[in-house]
Amino acid sequence: MNRAELTQYILEAYGAEPDRPWARYPNYEVFRHSGSRKWFAVILDIPRAKLGVAGEDAVDIVNLKCDPRMTGSLRAEPGFYPAYHMNKESWITAALDGAVPAEKLKALLDMSWELTRPKPRKKSLKTP
Repeated sequence: MNRAELTQYILEAYGAEPDRPWARYPNYEVFRHSGSRKWFAVILDIPRAKLGVAGEDAVDIVNLKCDPRMTGSLRAEPGFYPAYHMNKESWITAALDGAVPAEKLKALLDMSWELTRPKPRKKSLKTP
């Protein structure tokens, strides 16, 4: 799945339009959960070297919120890296260069969406 395909999938599946909060980086796109306004996906283009991979050419990546129990095992798979500029325990970076199967990216997007949904409010106990 490439950047354009992922962006289209996010729009169709979650109704989330890209937000570009950094004028200096017009290609950086943030996708927010409609209920909480929290980020659930961030698409960037960065030099491969920033991921610890040989080469200076740019690669499109997506940062996704992830269950901390999964981040370590995901980083052992091709195409996954410690989260770029995010909390490394609860975010994961996936390359959008075909190394990660589309179905896996979709499943991780679903997880990220769920992890960023609004938390249920606790009902307060009212005394008569």
